[in-house]
Amino acid sequence: MRALCLSGLLPFDLENPGGSPMRYVKTILKFVFGLFFMLGGINHFRAEEFYMKLMPDYIPANLHLPAVHLSGVAEIVLGVLLLFRRTQRLAAWGLIALLIAVFPANIYAYQHSREVFPDLDPAMHFWRLPLQGVMIAWAWWYTRPEQPPGDVESSAKPPSGSEP
Repeated sequence: MRALCLSGLLPFDLENPGGSPMRYVKTILKFVFGLFFMLGGINHFRAEEFYMKLMPDYIPANLHLPAVHLSGVAEIVLGVLLLFRRTQRLAAWGLIALLIAVFPANIYAYQHSREVFPDLDPAMHFWRLPLQGVMIAWAWWYTRPEQPPGDVESSAKPPSGSEP
């Protein structure tokens, strides 16, 4: 456990845990979110055909497989980087960019769901669209700098030099 704290995986020190319960919730949800992307990225290689069907027609066919692999690698790498405090903010911004980049593919999947995925309910692809917004908000939560425990006052103070 101490090694996890020192590596930056846990946002607290075992000798001086401090912090609010929300900090623990945020950490647990960060692991869930990171794991979600790591598994999703791995799935890009295990179920290539599924992801190939999501590729819009306007992207040249010879780029479909490389795009599927590239987005899979990005999901894995960003999911891993999200777990470390030093790279959390960068990874979160990367995930936001990735979620925005793949949004047109999700629109395409919804618009063509009957022909591309005849066995799936089109509602599944529809609900993926607002879910992207939720996931972007979730990733954005990890772009926010961590506040040290008990540092409530500094968040209420204006930045230095901004006073008249």
